[in-house]
Amino acid sequence: MDVVEKIKGEIGAAPVVLFMKGTPDFPQCGFSAQTVAALRALGAQFKAVNIFEDPELREGLKRYSNWPTYPQLYVNGELLGGCDITLEMYQSGELEKVLSGAGALAVPA
Repeated sequence: MDVVEKIKGEIGAAPVVLFMKGTPDFPQCGFSAQTVAALRALGAQFKAVNIFEDPELREGLKRYSNWPTYPQLYVNGELLGGCDITLEMYQSGELEKVLSGAGALAVPA
């Protein structure tokens, strides 16, 4: 499997996918930690991919997305952006709308 197929497989595995440095419980950079915090504050369900576990994927994703930094947040297969964009969307309420539309927010009981 080539790196583009791997990336597409990861992106297609869940409605919301976060390519990040480290894991949600142990982020290895502040930007990844802030992005996870915003997603968790909304109660979002998301798949996290630790880019440090696959150097080929880490480099290939930069070319695939044409986005040079991490984290990278994908919703329904589309790149939403990195930390700054995610935080701006969180603060404006737009992130909650997008995640809700993707079916990634837990429904209140």
